[in-house]
Amino acid sequence: MTPSVTETPPGARRVLWLSTVAFTLMFAVWLMLGMLSIPIKNELGLTDGQFLQLTIAAMLSGSLLRFNFGMWTDRYGGRRVLTALLLLSVVPTLLVSQVTSFEQLLACALMYGVAGNSFTVGIAWNAAWFPRAKQGFALGVFGAGNVGASVTKLVGPFLIAAVPAAGYFGGVIPGGWRFIPVMYGVLLVGAAAAVWFLSPKVDRCPGRGRPFGEMVQPLKKFRVWEYCLHYVVVFGAYVAFSNMLPLYFYKNYAVELAPMLGLSPETSAEVGTLVKLSGPEYQTALAAIPGAKADMAYLTKAIGLVVAFLFVFPASLLRPLGGYLSDAYGARPVMVAVFAAMLVSGLLLTLPLGLAVVPFTALLFVLGAGMGVGKASVYKLIPDQFPRDVGAVGGLVGMLGALGGILIPLGVAPLQAATGLPSVLFGVLFALTVVSASVYAVMELAGRKSKVPAEVAEAQLV
Repeated sequence: MTPSVTETPPGARRVLWLSTVAFTLMFAVWLMLGMLSIPIKNELGLTDGQFLQLTIAAMLSGSLLRFNFGMWTDRYGGRRVLTALLLLSVVPTLLVSQVTSFEQLLACALMYGVAGNSFTVGIAWNAAWFPRAKQGFALGVFGAGNVGASVTKLVGPFLIAAVPAAGYFGGVIPGGWRFIPVMYGVLLVGAAAAVWFLSPKVDRCPGRGRPFGEMVQPLKKFRVWEYCLHYVVVFGAYVAFSNMLPLYFYKNYAVELAPMLGLSPETSAEVGTLVKLSGPEYQTALAAIPGAKADMAYLTKAIGLVVAFLFVFPASLLRPLGGYLSDAYGARPVMVAVFAAMLVSGLLLTLPLGLAVVPFTALLFVLGAGMGVGKASVYKLIPDQFPRDVGAVGGLVGMLGALGGILIPLGVAPLQAATGLPSVLFGVLFALTVVSASVYAVMELAGRKSKVPAEVAEAQLV
């Protein structure tokens, strides 16, 4: 059943808020290794290559099944599929608190990473409940759950400091960074109960009874694959950057940040050395400097807050604004503004200008804002063009967009080794943005209309 053009059916708002809360939590779970990267890397003595493998494992697990979950949501309903996905993520999330080696952490990342598929579940579920005239804003509000990437950044350092190092109940509930996955596991169970018992019992399933072949017909159209490319830039890159930016700041700006944050002169003098160490070497060097342990913990907390407020927040919380603007003015002019902002900021971040931390973070904010608005405008295009196939099309766009994010960490490592330039991280994104904007421009110059003709849209609803 497809919603009418203008009327919002009873229960739609419950679907929106329940799915948004669940998605925020699951996005935090999906990206928690990136948010806890510094303490995990230091404790387990992980190399940069090993941490890259962990990041890719979680991203793959949360991406490869997005198309399937979108189809299943259209066919069986978001209430069932989202509840099942929440429960499926509980055990591997809890097991992260018990890992003692890279191999164990890799296995957990592959399993709990399935939480990343919650995005296409929520997109398909909300599209089935909201009318086309309000889908941009509704999907933007839901998509703002991307802010889950900052949850661990914000609450993690405070909880790690507040929870005793030995944990509770004789270590049954561990302390330190290991408390975070335990907390998330408990919250996942609560979210599953809320979705199941509080959402409308009679769900909307636009794909129920439709043949599989009919549901995948839109995937033959180039327009779908164009949307995939745009989503690589505005979402896949966002995921990659959310994982990589804490370490990027730590390695490239810790020396500048140390005196700005009031770290002791002794620690500030050795920060340049400390950021190059991990494992036992790091612990030994830390113990040799009075007060360095507290100073470095404070530095890590500050970096997490900087990344959260100046990148993750604008790249997430501006998504409803992008949806509203796309509803009001159309998604295509919004995309033009997004490309302009990302190309200018991306170019300046790529050039070896030796930016100080303040102008660097200002440009990072512009880049994140472009991503936040752009994610909403891409997903407004999907129900506009394919109103009966949001699950299939949205699932494919979400899957390839997230998988595309792997191109950035995979491309960055060898290019940084070859050039010695940390800004290669932004160069890879800038190159992808140029390609995406070029495809967009070519399609516009070819005369593609900005909206589906009314008679075509109505015919698709039949």
